[in-house]
Amino acid sequence: MTFFEKYNKSRVKNASYVCVGLDSDITKLPEAVKNEKNPILTFNKAIIDATKDFVVSYKPNLAFYLSAGKMGLDALFETFAYIPSDIPVILDAKFGDIGNTMFQYGKFAFEQVKADALTVNPLMGEDVDKSIESFEGKMKFLLCLTSNPGAKDYLMPNELYTKIAAAIGGKKDLGAVVGGTNSEQLEKVRSLMPETIFLIPGIGAQGGNLELVCQKAAASKDDARFVINSSRGIIFADSSVDFAETAAKKADELRKAINENL
Repeated sequence: MTFFEKYNKSRVKNASYVCVGLDSDITKLPEAVKNEKNPILTFNKAIIDATKDFVVSYKPNLAFYLSAGKMGLDALFETFAYIPSDIPVILDAKFGDIGNTMFQYGKFAFEQVKADALTVNPLMGEDVDKSIESFEGKMKFLLCLTSNPGAKDYLMPNELYTKIAAAIGGKKDLGAVVGGTNSEQLEKVRSLMPETIFLIPGIGAQGGNLELVCQKAAASKDDARFVINSSRGIIFADSSVDFAETAAKKADELRKAINENL
């Protein structure tokens, strides 16, 4: 299935727009998994088993797997293989290069890891996404207006984010990363990309306002055309042996809160 097919299936089946960020920092894993052969993989499997009925997607961040070396990469590949096949998975890598180099990043993400979507840094121009457009049915989420405070350094001056939004709007297989901390800009961004799927970080630990996000970023009440990511607020909500059950509770709470605000 394509990303869109998986997105629509899981969105309807689970009545959810929640994306669980599998930012599985090995230094923060619960004691209950630390003696396992691959504690990252054991942790991820437990989180997935507990939350799979409450999510629209998952999003592993590549940095946390690279930093753990071979064990981390093994966990990354096996995590992708373990997630139910009808739930889309986004590889959060923020690759951004041109030509054959970017194409190789695409081959890693889409053919090796078998991701359904990839986060992409578009600042080197249209060559970036054009280099991976041949991977049909795969979503490429271009950084548009990020949730971190540093967005004001480059993306907001001269409204660079609006130029990126205009370039994305209406294009097949292109989505946008739009931070939930940028409530003042959300309405404008949505007007430039009325049909685009947004990947929205910044809710939870970063302090984004969920009510405003749902009001201003949703394309419609029937299909908001976004996925709202939460990482630490779900997977590290509890460090006890009950970590997975707590993660499920937090994911369901976020799912219900989004639906109520829509």
